[in-house]
Amino acid sequence: MNWFVYIAECNDGSFYTGITKDVKRRELEHNHDNKLGAKSLRGKRPVKIVYFEEYNTQKEAAKREYAIKQWKKEYKIKLIDKLKISKGLP
Repeated sequence: MNWFVYIAECNDGSFYTGITKDVKRRELEHNHDNKLGAKSLRGKRPVKIVYFEEYNTQKEAAKREYAIKQWKKEYKIKLIDKLKISKGLP
């Protein structure tokens, strides 16, 4: 099963980057489950996963996650916007 790196946008406009095997399940956990969702997101709900990339291994996904976490917010926005443009989304 493949791994995904994702960026979630929080209700305060901040971003959270993580990895998972199931993007939909992870979004639900962040929004509804205090035991499985990230503690740092509890006060920033609802969150919406606005970007994800697929990788073959957890190691590859974790490496990309770390890289994205080092970026400034403006670069994350550009990455998300590039995806929206390629998919023809507003």
